[in-house]
Amino acid sequence: MSRTRRERPLRTVVRAVVVLVLLFAGSATMGTAAHAGERTGQRAAVAVRGGDSLYSAGTRCTVGFNARSGSTLYALVSGRCAQGARTWYADAALTVAVGVTAGVSFPGNDYASVRYTNTSIAYPGEVSLGPDTGTRDITHAANPVVGQSVCHVGRVTGYHCGTVQAVNVTINYGGGAVYGLFRSTICSEPGDAGGPAFSGGTALGIIVGSSGNCSSGGHTYYQPVTELLSAYGLSVY
Repeated sequence: MSRTRRERPLRTVVRAVVVLVLLFAGSATMGTAAHAGERTGQRAAVAVRGGDSLYSAGTRCTVGFNARSGSTLYALVSGRCAQGARTWYADAALTVAVGVTAGVSFPGNDYASVRYTNTSIAYPGEVSLGPDTGTRDITHAANPVVGQSVCHVGRVTGYHCGTVQAVNVTINYGGGAVYGLFRSTICSEPGDAGGPAFSGGTALGIIVGSSGNCSSGGHTYYQPVTELLSAYGLSVY
C-alpha cells in the first residue's frame, strides 16, 4: 500500500511530493499461516547481526545495527515496528528469547532499542549482507553527507548501493511526521524497513520508507543512526 506524503518546510532541504511506501506491509505483522510455516524446522539462532530478524508476538522487525553501553548490548530497530512489543525472540516460533524493548520513539522519530538479555547468543558488531554474501564489520557511526556513497540491506530486496541525495528531510506518515531523515538513490520495497544503511564500515542509518520500487526505480529514506546512539547513550562496535 502506498500513500502520498509531503515534506514539510520545517527542517527540510528537499521540498517535493513523495509517495512513501510503508515498508512494513506484509512483513512486520505476520499472518497466522506465515507464522506457522516458519515454525517448521526452525533452528535457534547462534548469532544476531544487523540485517537479521527479531520476533515478538505477531511482529517481525529487522535489526539495523547492534550497539552497546558498557557491557550491555542492544539492537537498534524501527520505532513503528517495535511499538507495542515487549519481549523479543531469535526465532519465529518464539522459543529463543533474546531481549526486551528498552525504548521506542515514534512519531517525530522512527527508532527503538532492544536490550539483549540472552548471553548464550552472540551479537556481533557487523551486518549480514544476505544469504551466501558474507558480512560487513561496522566499526563506527557518522552523519550522512550529500553525495556520499551508501549501501543498504533490505530483508526483501537484499544488498544495494547508491548515493546520499538529501539530508534533514521530513516525511509524514499517517500516524505522524518524522523529521531529520536522509534520502538515497537506492530502491527498496515492502518488508525492507529497519534494514541497515552504511558506507564501508561506517553506520549511517536504518531504512524507514521509500518512493517507487526496485522494478521502475525509486528512493529510500532513513533514520540517521547517530541520533539513535545519542538518544540512548550507545555506540556501535
